Amino acid sequence: MDDETTFQVLVNDEEQYSLWPADKEVPAGWRPDGKRGTRQECMDHVDEVWTDMRPRSLRERMAAE
Repeated sequence: MDDETTFQVLVNDEEQYSLWPADKEVPAGWRPDGKRGTRQECMDHVDEVWTDMRPRSLRERMAAE
């Protein structure tokens, strides 16, 4: 991959994020969150939206306790 690669941001059911080449098929268990761009643009987006690194199930379990 080079600087010309367009990426997309993916999210899974645990609300964990990943970058993925936009021209590749999205892997099972992941879905696009709508952001596409350069690697850096996508990383900046993830930094903005993924503020709690704990999986969703752990956050929910901790909130219930």
